[in-house]
Amino acid sequence: MTSSPAVDAAITSRMSVRAFTSQTVDRAAIEHILQVASRAPSGTNCQPWRVYVLQGASQAKLVEQVCSAHDAIRANPALAADYVEEYDYYPQKWVSPYIDRRRENGWGLYGLLGIGKADKDKMHAQHQRNFRFFDAPVGLMFTVDRVLGRGSLVDYGAFLQNIMVAARGQGLHTCPQAAWNGFAKIILPHIGAGPDEMLVCGMALGHADESAPVNGFHTPRVPAQDFTTWLE
Repeated sequence: MTSSPAVDAAITSRMSVRAFTSQTVDRAAIEHILQVASRAPSGTNCQPWRVYVLQGASQAKLVEQVCSAHDAIRANPALAADYVEEYDYYPQKWVSPYIDRRRENGWGLYGLLGIGKADKDKMHAQHQRNFRFFDAPVGLMFTVDRVLGRGSLVDYGAFLQNIMVAARGQGLHTCPQAAWNGFAKIILPHIGAGPDEMLVCGMALGHADESAPVNGFHTPRVPAQDFTTWLE
């Protein structure tokens, strides 16, 4: 099998889409994406992923519940203690160069949307767009068995990337979302996950709204030579 520009195009055209159209996604396309993604490598082939697909009424109900909780936390910040992530997605203390990239990302996104630091209402509303799956018709939730080790999260990253790249092959876009993690106590019972499962993240899936200004936001990448060391 020779290298194909289509593979590179699928990878490089992937982006975190933050506005979707209401156009539906065929179940066959979702099943195809998940089947292709299942070829991701995993330690001893344990295949730690479990996927829950939300559409229609089930998606709308979850959106309503989490958005209500998000609003309640804003009204009473003390409630945030009731919604804690089960694993640290972000560091407890940010250091350079990661904090610099995070700030650049935030300034770029919110600047494009015309949201300043003092615009608390607009910032809250934009953050809540996460909990509406950015209007995507398909929401995915991913869980992992609690008995597994941290290495399974490495395997999970490969699986998630496969989903996002395979989606591009179907003309679809995605947005991986760790924002959901703090609301696992709402999400897990809603999707029917058992007590042995931990929420890994969520993901929006659908057709990108090409007319939405927010989808003009593209994050930069560090050149490969900056993070690569050659040893001979």
